[in-house]
Parts: sequence; C-alpha cells; structure tokens
Amino acid sequence: MVITKNYIAKGEGANRFEKIPVQIYETADEAVKAVAREIVDLVQMKAASSEKCVLGLATGVSPIKLYQELVRMHREEGVSFRNVVTFNLDEYLPMPKESEQSYHYFMHHHLFDHIDIDPKNIHIPDGTLKGDEIDKFCRNYEKEIEAAGGIDLQILGIGRTGHIGFNEPGSFITSQTRKVFLNDLTIKDAIKDFGSRDLVPTKAITMGVGTIMQARRVILMAWGEKKAPIIKATVEGRVSDSVPATFLQMHSNVQFVIDESAASELTRADYPWLVSKVDWDDKLIRKAVIRLCQKLKKPILKVEDKDYQDNGLSDLIEKFGSANKVNIAVFNDMQHTISGWPGGKPNSDDSTRPERANPYPKRVLIFSPHPDDDVISMGGTEARLVEQGHEVHAVYQTSGNIAVFDDYLYEMMDIADLFSLNMGHPDEGYKQVKEAIWKQKSEGGNSREILKYKTALREAEALAACRFMGIPSERVHFLNLPFYETGSVKKNPLGKEDIDIIVNLLREVKPHQIYAAGDLADPHGTHSVCLDAIMQAFDVVCEDDWFKDCYVWLYRGAWLEWEVEKVDMAVPVSPSELSIKRQAIYRHGSQNNGPAYPGDDPREFWQRAEDRNRNTADLYNKLGMAEYEAMEVFVRYKHRK
Repeated sequence: MVITKNYIAKGEGANRFEKIPVQIYETADEAVKAVAREIVDLVQMKAASSEKCVLGLATGVSPIKLYQELVRMHREEGVSFRNVVTFNLDEYLPMPKESEQSYHYFMHHHLFDHIDIDPKNIHIPDGTLKGDEIDKFCRNYEKEIEAAGGIDLQILGIGRTGHIGFNEPGSFITSQTRKVFLNDLTIKDAIKDFGSRDLVPTKAITMGVGTIMQARRVILMAWGEKKAPIIKATVEGRVSDSVPATFLQMHSNVQFVIDESAASELTRADYPWLVSKVDWDDKLIRKAVIRLCQKLKKPILKVEDKDYQDNGLSDLIEKFGSANKVNIAVFNDMQHTISGWPGGKPNSDDSTRPERANPYPKRVLIFSPHPDDDVISMGGTEARLVEQGHEVHAVYQTSGNIAVFDDYLYEMMDIADLFSLNMGHPDEGYKQVKEAIWKQKSEGGNSREILKYKTALREAEALAACRFMGIPSERVHFLNLPFYETGSVKKNPLGKEDIDIIVNLLREVKPHQIYAAGDLADPHGTHSVCLDAIMQAFDVVCEDDWFKDCYVWLYRGAWLEWEVEKVDMAVPVSPSELSIKRQAIYRHGSQNNGPAYPGDDPREFWQRAEDRNRNTADLYNKLGMAEYEAMEVFVRYKHRK
C-alpha cells in the first residue's frame, strides 16, 4: 500500500551506488505477480523437458502474497506444480509441525494444501528433532538438495539483522544447513507471531549461506519501510558477515524485488538528484533543501549559492535564479504547513492554510486502529479540535483485547471485588472472572470469556480518555471489526463485513474531515489492515456528495513519524496540550508500564509520543521556523479510485 509516493530516480546511472540488481515496484502486489510469473515460466519450461524444477522457498511476511498469487494461478490458469521439488530455508527449534507458528504449518496453509504438488517432493527442516538427530538431519538435507540436482531458483526474504534464512550476523559464506541461535532483534520481530517474547524459540535449523549461494538463481523480496535500512545496507554497503545478505553481492544471478517503501533509503530514492537528472516538484525541492540544511546545520534562509553548488543541487539555482529565491520558496512552503487550526480557521483567508475555513464547525471522524492510537499519535490535535468547537467522533476499529495482560485484568477484578465487599454487596461475577483467568493460565490461549472482559476494559479506558478530552460517549464508536476477533495474534483476512461496518459509519456521520493511522510500521500489523479497510470503504463512498468535500489526514503511530519533507499539516502543541495528551494516554492503564506489544522501543507510549513531537518541533525550529514545544504532523491523502 503506497500512502505517500517517493520520487525514485530512473534511467541510466540511477543505480550507480547499488551492487545488486534491484527491481522496484510501486506495490508488493505488482511485484509478486512478476516473481510468480518467473517461477511459473521456469516450472513450465522444465516440465516441457520432463525435468523436475527445484525451488528453494522462504517463509515470513514477504512471501505470503507470492504464494497467494501462485495458488491463484493454479486455480484460475491451470498451472501445475507436479514437477516441482521444494526445499524450505528454515524452521524454529523446537517446534511441533502442527503449531500455527511452525513453518511446516505456514507452508501447507499458504501454498502446499492449495496446489497439486506431490507431497513426497516437499522438504522442510524438522523442528521436532533433538540432540544428535539435528546434525544428522542437516547433513542429509544437504545431500537431498544435491540429489535433486541443486536449487534452480531460491526465494528469499530478509530480516532486519540482514539474515537470509536464519543465517544471523556472524554466519560464514561457506556455511551449510545447521542449528543456529537467533539474534535478539529477530526474536523481537517474531513476538507478533507468538504473542509473547517468552514463547519465541531461541534456536532454529537453517539452510546455510553457502547452500543458498549455490542456487542457480536467487530472488530476494522485501516490502515496507521497516526493511528500508537493511535493504540499503545490503545493496549499497560492503560485503560483511555482520550483514549476511551482503554475500549475495557475490552471486552471479541474483535479483532484489522490492516495493517503493522498502526502496526509500536507497540513494536513488533518498537523494535522487545525486544519481540522475530529476523532475523537480515542490515536495522534492523541499526534501532536497531540508537535507541540505540538516547536513550543513543551517536554517533555510541562510543557505548560500555555494552550498547548493557543492552538494549536487546546482539545478535548483538554475531553476530559481539564486539560492535566496530557492530559500524563500521553501521557507514559505514549510511555513504554510503550520496551523493552529487543524479543523480550519473560520472567517479567515484559507488560501495558504492546509485546511479550508468552511464549513465551521466540522464533523470530524478520528479513526484509531486500537483503542489508544488516537491519543498517542494525535492527542494534542484531538483536544484542540474539541476546544475549537468541532463535532469530534472517536472511532476505534478493533477491540485491542489481546494486548491486555491477564494479571492486569485480575488486578482490576480485585479492585472491583474489594469495593463490592466494602459496600457489603459481594459479587460472584468478579470471582468467576478471576477463576476463569486462573484456568486460562493453566490451559494457555485466550478464552472467549476472558476476551469479552478485556474488550470491556479497553472500551472503558477509551471512554475515560475521550471523556477527559471532552468527547461525549455518544460520539465514541467501537467497531470491533470481525477480522481482528480471532482471540490470537493471527488475524483473519479483511472481509466484506469489515468494510460494510466502516461504510455505514461514514454514511451515517458524513464527516468533513477524517483522520486515520497511516503508520504501516506497527509490529503487530493491525494498523496496515485497518488502513486498508478504510481505503476499501472509500472506494464504496467515493461518489457520495459529502465525500467529495471531505479532507483525509493521515497520522503516524507509536513507532515512526512522518518525514518533514512529506508533511502537509503541522499542528503546534503547547505545553498544556502536551500535558492533556499525556493524561489521556494515562487513561489507557492496561497499555502503560510495559505494553504487550511494545515493538523495539522500551519507552512507554507517552514517552515516545512526547519525544517524537518535540523532535518534530525541533526540526522545524532548526529550519528557521518559530520555536514550539511540540508538533503533531499529518499528510493529506487524496483518494483516487
């Protein structure tokens, strides 16, 4: 899903910093179709010669869409996989085959159970082995690959440590299939699949780097901005065992297939003017000047002609006539993003403001994937919209119930239990909840009964935060989208019911303004699905009269902030508003003092939010703008069906 398009240099010389061939697609959906077509062409070419086609396969998020496309091609185009032999890269250790987290389950669930491959041709490392059995299995795995004639095409993903398979930093280029210990960052990334760090295995069996390098062709796929830093390090960095994927620079037939988000830190995307002639637009000019200011540690209005000339930006001097003219244009552009009136300032000239003055007051829908993302990401703006008289609706798309620790719910039941006893009215209901928690602890998982109480707890917290900010309960909407309500970290695909719920709310409220989470870095993946649900709802309502006059603003979540060059509206947050935001976050007690899904950052959500907002204000200040305590920033989304 592309929310903000990056300018990516093309043509001769655009890839001059890259040491591996890279094909960039706008979206992962487009990319996997190209990879799937290459796989199918190879399979069919081999079949025409009565040969087996040997594929090396990967697991993880990156290849899921690829497997879905292969299944579609089998069902709709009659593609056969009877001549295919597969070898999977890796498996957790220990790991029962029937576990939902096992790669044996993953491969059958996403691919093998839906195509006509011969089960005898499927090879997946065995996570149930112990002791000497593991070494023997690994030696035999290598022999089986050799006996099959070697791997014709190896599909890879890439971890944020630069691992391919589970070849973590320190792996040798000659390494073969073996038992390995997982890197701490790899374990953190796996928490979203297991639900708790304690449940993530620390060991695995993996095909070695040397085994991968022997494949006749290698395709590595990567999607999303979280993969951008490691893609840059792999493609443009030096070969090193500290980033095992860099060994692929030495492969004679390798291709990286990535989307624009994963490509965003490559030089041709990050500094396109350094590699080719570019078509300058306002956002690219802004980006180039901001990068120059940050490099030189100068505000915009102090950059000189020589600064542009010495840093590959002579084009801008030629385009504008002088550094001063470039500076003034970009300074004004940045200045016009700042607005203390996120809903638009009534009875004013709005020609240079990000939001229109009329109508006033506006009906505003603030979508929040979980019951706290709104206050974490835009609590100051939310409070200001209320203060300035707009009809603000808070919309919580999922219950967020799996992110509540059992112990926290038990503590809340203790409080209620003690209160009822002190009032002389003991309530058996509290005792039943506590007994259910103890039973769940012994049996594992999340029972529907406990999830019901966790949902109620998170709704109560959201209502408390909204009440604190002045949003009445009748304007608080709990959608509880069905895709989320599985009771586990694995969610169902989006369905028509999910979209219909959002469509019905949109048509009921007919908002003039919509805010939604555009943060696709959420480690649990819910933000991405929730945004997709909103976009699909937009496809339904886009011809409605009210929608044609509706502005859509995207905020980021607890993990990343918009780059300043992409910002369309920056809302200053005063010290008192920052305090309101913090107090609203505090109302979400179940997510404080160590939330269930914190990502890589050990700070509390309120700390991340305040630091991020202050950093944004500091960036604006260093560029020469007014000094503010903090800033919340937004990108405007314009729907195109």
